[in-house]
Amino acid sequence: MNPQAKLLSITSLFLGSTITITSNHWVMAWTGLEINTLAILPLISKSHHPRAIEAATKYFLVQAAASALLLFSSMTNAWYIGQWDITQLTHPTSCLLLTTAISIKLGLVPFHFWFPEILQGTSLTTGLLLATALKFPPITLLLLTSPSLNPTLLTTMAVASAALGGWAGLNQTQTRKIL
Repeated sequence: MNPQAKLLSITSLFLGSTITITSNHWVMAWTGLEINTLAILPLISKSHHPRAIEAATKYFLVQAAASALLLFSSMTNAWYIGQWDITQLTHPTSCLLLTTAISIKLGLVPFHFWFPEILQGTSLTTGLLLATALKFPPITLLLLTSPSLNPTLLTTMAVASAALGGWAGLNQTQTRKIL
């Protein structure tokens, strides 16, 4: 990969994460998440291997669907209460849609099946970026909206993710998917 293109992708990842983490408006948070999605795609597909191209395509489709759901959640909330502020998420349907969107972005149970397949098609460095740095913006949105979200649902998904991840890891033979 061209060093300038790699630098641009890495800079865009930092920019997208910073925009999402520091935003108070749903559209800016969504913009940052989309910048992250578009910035990681060249890093995923840089090897030009069919598995890498497949991983990039799957990643794009899953993240685009989750971003659309997040934007729909914020629009629904703005429609009912008239606020685009992240901390003003109060409508129950919006809260459920947002929980679903962030769960998809984070790869939580039951929306986790895409994540091991993506990691299998990437390099180790890109997989590390996907599994760590790109999780901070959705977690930040989850923390900002946590007073409005259903704690029972979040706890259930967290426990199920930990239990299923450990249990499925015992049956896995590919080290990259375990990581």
